[in-house]
Amino acid sequence: MLVVLLTGCILLCGCTGEQSTQMQKGKIIGIEPGAGIMQKTEVAIQDYGLDYTLVSSSSAGMASELTKAINSGKWIVVTGWTPHWKFARFNLKYLDDPKGIYGGEEYIGALARKGFETDNPGAYVILSRFSWASDEMASVMLAIEDGKTPENAADEYIAAHPDQVSSWIGSVKGDGSLVTVGYVLWDSEIASTNVLKKVLEQAGYTVKMVAVDAGPLYQAVSTGDVDCTISAWLPTTQSTYMDKYRDNLVEVGKVLTGAKVGLVVPDYVTIGSIDELNSVKDKFQ
Repeated sequence: MLVVLLTGCILLCGCTGEQSTQMQKGKIIGIEPGAGIMQKTEVAIQDYGLDYTLVSSSSAGMASELTKAINSGKWIVVTGWTPHWKFARFNLKYLDDPKGIYGGEEYIGALARKGFETDNPGAYVILSRFSWASDEMASVMLAIEDGKTPENAADEYIAAHPDQVSSWIGSVKGDGSLVTVGYVLWDSEIASTNVLKKVLEQAGYTVKMVAVDAGPLYQAVSTGDVDCTISAWLPTTQSTYMDKYRDNLVEVGKVLTGAKVGLVVPDYVTIGSIDELNSVKDKFQ
């Protein structure tokens, strides 16, 4: 049975004893505990010797803290990734990562359970064809951030890109069978999974979306609890999960290339590298 993990607020530690000391240090505002980028950031804190506390939050919580800081001109460092609407809304930059903790260029991949291609070849074909560019995904994310529901933003994208949708569907005609798609609660994956859902429905399938954290998502695909996902950030960000479950799932294809993860700051922050963070720790909120 899958547990849907909903996170919507920042989890801050208390303010006494050792935790109080930690809260006086610089903070890196993160997302859900256990996410690949959080694991990499824990490694970065250790390998760079950063005197910072990694604060668990959510994708929405991180973006909210970033927005508040920028609106008040404060320094903030967050776990970030592209594509994401925040890069269209704000002037941001990645801090250089000379130790290569966060890896180089990433791609977002499609994974499926073993046997999915045999059980549902038409849906598998659509999954294998589903690929788009960063600016296309970002347009859906920005529409959602501007107030549209994910479903409406996906409908609008599909209506505006009929040729692209036709290339994904081709001659596939679904039989109404259920396709269960797992995803993580990142803005990018909310956008892309809602678009995929609409495409599969247009092709004649019934679609159920299931939101889980990254680790449970890989496990769910490997055990067949969900049929597929387009939320795999590889080869670095979610490498721990991929290495663990690789033998029990199928790599279908690349949904998006040119993705990136790392530590992100507003452009007005005067440092340019992770290894400079300690020297300006007191400037960060």
